[in-house]
Amino acid sequence: MLRGGPTHRGDRDGNRQQSPTRDRQPQRREDSYIHPPSSARPALRRNQACLSCRKRKLKCDAARPHCGTCVKQWQSLISVPPPVGYAHPTEPQCSYDPVEGLPIAPNADPSEKIRMLEEQISQLKSQLNETRNYGSRSTSPRHAHFPQNGHRLGSGSSDSQTPESSPNGGGIVLPHASLDAVHQLSPDSTGSLPRGSTSSPESCQGYRQSMSDPLMDMRFVGWDPDLPDPDTLDHYIDIFFKCDPCGSRILHRPSFLASMHRHSTHPDYPHPAILHAICASASRWASQEVVTLPDGTRRDKFADLHVSKTRAYIDRTMATGQDIFPVMQACIILSWYFYQEGRWVEVWIFAGFQTRAAVPLRLNYPGTFSATGVSSPGAYLAPPKDLRELECRRRTWWMTIMFDRIVSVGGWVHGVDERDIGTEFPLRRIDFENNANVPPNPQDLFARDLFTQHPPMYTDSFILFLKAVMMFGKVTDYNTRSNLRASAPPSKNQNPFVLPGFKELDQLVAHDFLQSLPPEFKHWEMTTHGVLDTDLYMVHLVPHAATITLHNPYLNFSDSTSVSTRRCIHATRSILAVYYRLSETSLDITRLHPFATICWYLAAVVQTQLCKYFIEIGDTEREQTVWGEINALRFAMLTYGSRSPIGTRQEKLLQGLMTEIVRMTTQMQPLEVGVPLYPFSHAGVFSKETIPRDGTVADLGLHRT
Repeated sequence: MLRGGPTHRGDRDGNRQQSPTRDRQPQRREDSYIHPPSSARPALRRNQACLSCRKRKLKCDAARPHCGTCVKQWQSLISVPPPVGYAHPTEPQCSYDPVEGLPIAPNADPSEKIRMLEEQISQLKSQLNETRNYGSRSTSPRHAHFPQNGHRLGSGSSDSQTPESSPNGGGIVLPHASLDAVHQLSPDSTGSLPRGSTSSPESCQGYRQSMSDPLMDMRFVGWDPDLPDPDTLDHYIDIFFKCDPCGSRILHRPSFLASMHRHSTHPDYPHPAILHAICASASRWASQEVVTLPDGTRRDKFADLHVSKTRAYIDRTMATGQDIFPVMQACIILSWYFYQEGRWVEVWIFAGFQTRAAVPLRLNYPGTFSATGVSSPGAYLAPPKDLRELECRRRTWWMTIMFDRIVSVGGWVHGVDERDIGTEFPLRRIDFENNANVPPNPQDLFARDLFTQHPPMYTDSFILFLKAVMMFGKVTDYNTRSNLRASAPPSKNQNPFVLPGFKELDQLVAHDFLQSLPPEFKHWEMTTHGVLDTDLYMVHLVPHAATITLHNPYLNFSDSTSVSTRRCIHATRSILAVYYRLSETSLDITRLHPFATICWYLAAVVQTQLCKYFIEIGDTEREQTVWGEINALRFAMLTYGSRSPIGTRQEKLLQGLMTEIVRMTTQMQPLEVGVPLYPFSHAGVFSKETIPRDGTVADLGLHRT
C-alpha cells in the first residue's frame, strides 16, 4: 500500500489511492520540471511507485523519468552548497522496477523508451530461442552466435563488458534516437554503417545475410563486418592492455573501455582503425591461425587481415585527411606490431610517415598545440578540449619519437631532431588514468639535468624508460654525425675521449643516468603478486646497450688500458646479469619490450668479438665460457622469437656474425655450449662470475674455479 505524504485534500483522499478502480485526483504543482497534470493517467498499481518513494513511504506520482517527490527533494538538496569533499547528484535519484506492461509516461525521456524496447527485444529473443530449441546458448545478443571471419569465441569474463544501460547486462546499446527512429532502423539504412567504415557493399551484404534473425539484425546494425564479434573484440582489447608493452601506452584505458559500451555508430565509439590495429597486435597472444613458414618466420592470417584493414584506413586518411589523429594512433600501434614481427621495410616506412604526420599536427609544440597558422583550414588539430585529450596527444607524440629513436639504432639519422621537440614529457601513468588535475610536466628536452634529475611527482618507470631511449638517441646522433663527414672510419687504436663531446656523453650514458635513479627505481624486482614492471626492466637494460653502441668502434682487446674495452665488457656483463636474474624466475620473457632483443644482440656482438680474441690467443678455457654466454643470449632471442619473430631474426643475424669464429674454434659443438636443459635452470648451467673492478681482459674473472 502506498502511503500519501502531506496533501491539500486531507487523509480521506489519500486513502482513496488504495483502490485501483477510482481515479486519482490531479494535484496542482508549481514545478515546471514535472509533467502537466492529466486526469487520463491511470491510478498506480502495486510496485509502480519509484523505489525511493517506496523506501521512504512517500506519495509518488510515478512520473518519468523522475517522479515529482524526488524532483522536489533533489531541488531542495542542490539549493544548499555541498560540504567539502562532497558533490551533489546531477539529477534526482529516482528509479523504478521493470514492471511488465507499465505504460510509459507521455513525456518520458527517449532513453527510457529505448531501455524498455531493449528489454522487450531481449524477452522476445529468449522466447524465440526456446521455440527453436537452441539448448544452452545464451539469449543475450552479445553472447549469441555471431559469424565473423570464421571466428566464434565464448563470452569474455571481464565485468567491464556489460553496459550499464542494458537491462540484461549484455548487448550493444542502441543509439539515443527517438522511438520513431528506432522503428525505422533497418540493415539497408545508409546511416547504420560504423564511424569511418570503409567496408565494401559486397562485404556488408554478406554480413547482413549471415544474420537471419531480424532481431539480431536490429541489434547489431552498424557493426563493422570486418571486426570480430563483440565478445571476441572485448577479449582482444583486454589482452592488448594486459600484454602489449608498446602501443597500449598511448590510449587512456578507462575511457577507452567505457567507450566500447556505446553503439558502434556513436561519435565517441573508438575508431575502427584503432580496433583493427589492436586486433593485429593482440593476436600475438591469442590467435589460433599462425602458420610457420619454411624459413622459420610466422604468418598470422587473423593478424594479416586486420593489418590490411588498418592500412586501408591509413591510405584513406593520407588521401583525405579525415580522422587523422585516431588513424595516427592506429598507425603507431601497427608500427610496433611490425617491429615485433621484424618487418623492417614496413618499420622504416611507418616510422617516417607517422613522424612526418605528427609535425603538421603541431604535436611537437608545448601543450601539443600552436595558435600560429591555425587559420589554415584543416591544417592543424584544434586545441585539446580537456586534460585527458592533452595527455593523449603528449603520449602519442612521445611514442612516435620513441619509435623513431629505437628503429634508428642501426646508425641512421632520426626523423625529427631533438632541437625541434618542444613538447613537455608526459605525466605519470597513474595520473593519466585517474584524470588527475596535475600541472604539465616541467621537464622537456631543453630542461637542465633532464637525465639526472627526476622529480617524484613526474617520475615513473615509463618516463624513465622514455628518458633512457632519448639518451640512446643522443648516442645514435653522435655516431651518425661524427661518421658523416669523417675522413676515415673509427679505429680501435684511436682514443675517442679526445673527440669533442665524447667524454661528456660517456659520463652520462655509462655512469650518471643509472646512478641518478630514485631509490625506488634503482632495482627492478617482481611485485608481491609476481608481476614484473617491464618498463623498469628496460630502464636497467638500455643504458648498457647505449654504452656498447658508443664504444664498440674502439674495442681493442689487446690493450689492457683501453677504456672502451672496459666499458663494453662491463655493459655486456650487466646485460647478462639482468637476463640471468630474469631467466631464473618463471616469468614469460616474451612479454618484455621488443627492444630487449636488440640489447641482447648488442651484448652478443661484444661476446663474439671477445670469443674471437680468445681463439686467436689459444685460451680454450675462457673461450668455452664465452661460448656459453653467447648461447645464453641466443637462447633468449629464440625464446622471445617463439612469439615475436624479431627475436628469431636477431638470432639469425647473430649467426651470420658468428660464421668466422665457428670456423676458427676447436670446440666440437660450439653452438650447443651452455644451452640450458630446462627453461628455468640457468642458475646451475651458466657461469655468473662477478664483474671485475677494472674490467680489463687480463682480469675478467672468466677462469673457472
